[in-house]
Amino acid sequence: MKKLLRYLLPPALIIGAIAIVAFLVMNRPEPPEREPEEAAMLVDVIEAGRAGERFIVEAQGTVEPRTQTTIVPEVSGKVTRVHDAFVAGGFFRDGEVLIEVDPSDYETALKQAEAELAAARASLSNEQSRSEQARRDFEQLHGGDREPSDLVLRIPQLRQAQAAVLAAEAAVARAERNLERTRISLPYDGMVRSRAVDLGQYVSPGTTLGVAFAVDVAEVRLSLSDRELAFVNLPRPGRSDQPSPEVRFFADVGGERGSWRGEIVRTEGVVEQSTRLTYAVARIEDPYGLLGAERSVPLPMGSYVQAEIDGRSADGLIELPRETLRDGQRVFLADSDDRLEIRDVDVVRTTAERVYLANSIEPGDRVITTAIAAPIPGTRLNVRQTGTSGDPELRILPADEEQEVAAQSEAAP
Repeated sequence: MKKLLRYLLPPALIIGAIAIVAFLVMNRPEPPEREPEEAAMLVDVIEAGRAGERFIVEAQGTVEPRTQTTIVPEVSGKVTRVHDAFVAGGFFRDGEVLIEVDPSDYETALKQAEAELAAARASLSNEQSRSEQARRDFEQLHGGDREPSDLVLRIPQLRQAQAAVLAAEAAVARAERNLERTRISLPYDGMVRSRAVDLGQYVSPGTTLGVAFAVDVAEVRLSLSDRELAFVNLPRPGRSDQPSPEVRFFADVGGERGSWRGEIVRTEGVVEQSTRLTYAVARIEDPYGLLGAERSVPLPMGSYVQAEIDGRSADGLIELPRETLRDGQRVFLADSDDRLEIRDVDVVRTTAERVYLANSIEPGDRVITTAIAAPIPGTRLNVRQTGTSGDPELRILPADEEQEVAAQSEAAP
């Protein structure tokens, strides 16, 4: 009996265990059903906003004086006086004598010319008297029947005396001009750029004494490509009745950020062959603020400035950061259900920082600024609002930060 139990008991236990497990499995409660969770991608969005009233065309250039003079003497002599303002950076007024050449020789020449003029006038007066006396003598001798000849009336001698007076007057005028030229001045309020002469130095006509420029107006030569010309109304060459777009200039001067206003006054009328650029010339009044204009920061000549030119109307367009444009003609949107939407857009203009769209985006649409490596329409999004497209403080994430956000989005439950 014991031997029989030894062979039958293990199989029975196994069969019983299987039966119990089968019973438990068949009678277990059904687990609750759960909807599968879909991972949401974390993205930053901005609200699309309308563009400003006008396009802004950016350019750059160097500030130069409209009027610049290389100062040279017209007479020779020793420099006897130099104005205190005649130094690099010195400011002078219209008509102030900057340099004076020794006038003694020219004063002597003027006195000599005046003496010669007095002698010529005396000789003319003598000839006029002799001519009148000759006429009276002729009339007494011949009565009124005959007309005296020119030789009798000493007309050639009279004309010679008149010519001598004219020559002497010209000599006096020349001597006065030479004396005046010993005092060198300029016909504008200006500033000295460089000085090349000092007291006691002998100068002659053609010697460079220095360089000065007028401070009433500065000009900036702005280079524009043909593509940029399509968005700004420039005055046509040779026309004075054309529009003059306003320009805002920006530059760092002495560690301080400055801004100035000006206007486009002309174009140079040619396209540079090597670069295919057109140059427009902008004008800034009183750049140093020396003639009455309020200048918190003066604009020195030679400064390199950034310019923003008021262009044509941008009414009805949407303005977005350049980084939101994908593949040159698409943008990523977050729809009302926080799902990814890929939309083709009509691009009117692109710059290094901005893009202008028409008939494709509405104000208030949520435009995604985060980079998406593999965009799939309908992807669930975890949206984070960062601003509007017109916000000057809007920050677009750099590429490395965008990748980090994308990695976080893929890991998010």
